[in-house]
Amino acid sequence: METTPLARTLREQGANSDLVLIVDDVPDNLAVLHDALDESGYTVLIATNGEQALQRAAQARPDIVLLDAMMPGIDGFEVARRLKADAATAHIPIVFMTGLTETEHLVAALEAGGVDYVTKPIKPKEVLARMNVHLQGARRARQDARQAGQARNALDAFGYASITVRLPEGKLIWQTALARELLQRYCDTRAPETPPVVLEWLRRHAPDARQQGIEPPALSIVQGAAGLSLRLHRQTGQDDDGDEWMIVMREVSDTAVIEAMSLSLKLTAREAEVLYWVVKGKTNKDIGEILGSSPATAKKHLERVYVKLGVETRTAAAGVAIKRIRELQPQFEI
Repeated sequence: METTPLARTLREQGANSDLVLIVDDVPDNLAVLHDALDESGYTVLIATNGEQALQRAAQARPDIVLLDAMMPGIDGFEVARRLKADAATAHIPIVFMTGLTETEHLVAALEAGGVDYVTKPIKPKEVLARMNVHLQGARRARQDARQAGQARNALDAFGYASITVRLPEGKLIWQTALARELLQRYCDTRAPETPPVVLEWLRRHAPDARQQGIEPPALSIVQGAAGLSLRLHRQTGQDDDGDEWMIVMREVSDTAVIEAMSLSLKLTAREAEVLYWVVKGKTNKDIGEILGSSPATAKKHLERVYVKLGVETRTAAAGVAIKRIRELQPQFEI
């Protein structure tokens, strides 16, 4: 999670202890909680109204907020809704403090974004116990996010790119910089839109991947002499509303493979191109269209390939080529 200069300073002053924002318009409540938290080693910020709470949360990015539900002006419910609506503070767990015990008020607190609530009069030991549970969860989430970020950066560095798509709505919710460039170039789409071909593939295979752990076949998007290969990496999240899937992609250039085939099999550049598309399962008509020639011309090139490779059929020629490609380009996907 990103931090601000104020947040870093507060954590350094508190020996990197958890930073707690207490929001309450009653001074006695603030004093009781402040002393209990301070004695327990927490770094404490206070706010006495909703506006102040929003400002301090934005500046300090606390690890958790203890929020009074009923305050004059902006009440706690509205403060929670605004914090959750802001990407910079949406991850912060909120524990409501309320004297209202009717079900409708407790439901309102949870619907506004609270993860828990404690009732007044405040019992510091109960508050500390509840806080600890949610802080541990937040720490795990931050650690997972850091590890995921490191993995994604490593993928980009090695020429891979990754995206995260949420089902069932099919929204692209995260992507690396390289993924953004590749999807725009190959699919002419931008987040949060997931390319239709990718979404169809994901929806078709995600159930088996979830239930049986089966990795589906890669999706290939071909564009001229290059292609984009996509693999379903893993499920990264799940809740009542759906689940999230990480997809890893890599651009595969045909040019390097064709040049390697030409040199190693002693074929002309055009013969190597024809053989390459035979390996890809293309017909002579397809090959002619791809190379800007006729099916008859593609057939003539292929007949010369048969002679040079010492084979008599399309299947045999493709077999020789696949074996050689895998020796020269192990990462190449047929």
